[in-house]
Amino acid sequence: MNVFKAENVSIGYSNKILFKDLNFEIKTGVLTSLLGSNGIGKSTLLKTISRLLHTISGSLFIDQQPINQLTQVDFSKLVSVVLTNENVNKELTVHELVKLGRQPYTNWLDQLTAEDAAFIEQTLVACEIADLAQRKLSQLSDGQLQRSLIARAVVQDTPLIFLDEPSTHLDLYHKVRLFKLLKNLCEEHNKCILFSTHDLDLALQLSHEIMLLKDEHFYHDTTEDLIKEGVFDRFFDTDDIV
Repeated sequence: MNVFKAENVSIGYSNKILFKDLNFEIKTGVLTSLLGSNGIGKSTLLKTISRLLHTISGSLFIDQQPINQLTQVDFSKLVSVVLTNENVNKELTVHELVKLGRQPYTNWLDQLTAEDAAFIEQTLVACEIADLAQRKLSQLSDGQLQRSLIARAVVQDTPLIFLDEPSTHLDLYHKVRLFKLLKNLCEEHNKCILFSTHDLDLALQLSHEIMLLKDEHFYHDTTEDLIKEGVFDRFFDTDDIV
């Protein structure tokens, strides 16, 4: 089991702290949704634990080792990240993009083994983009590009995967397929997946655990226990939705 741990972490920017003294653990085998309103700090939290932003204070660990002591190569073998609006070369094909996920493991010639190639093909099928393999990214819909970026993260084969709103641009069918794919990766392949989303209904149905950023409060527990505690009762700040 791999464990990602935050101890007394404060996140934000030099002129503004968004959340103070966050403490949580997420483990392999567990699918965790990160919920909260627009602009509250979900992306900032994901970027901070992905080493794209510095913590204001506190410490982050993977299996008790501080993540700031890991080399970039070692970190990339433990954590893969999918961000919204990621800048990628749109002249790449889907297969070329997904292949990039194997870079932490290939030699300086960027040569793939037969096992690498087979794993890429399996992932293209699992993410339902095998038929798009030779299409350029510039020719994809937003949803197809999103699934391609997720496939690249899966191919990176890390125990920890962090995704920032991966269901954006997907229709309902592909949102459900995505959530089930992420859950299968956790349960069948022992991944630890944390992803932000606005799809509260699907998150409640399919996530093992939920993190919720609400006002200045941070909640993290099993989905069932958070529902029992009533933390979602005022999630929308309106009486029109219950």
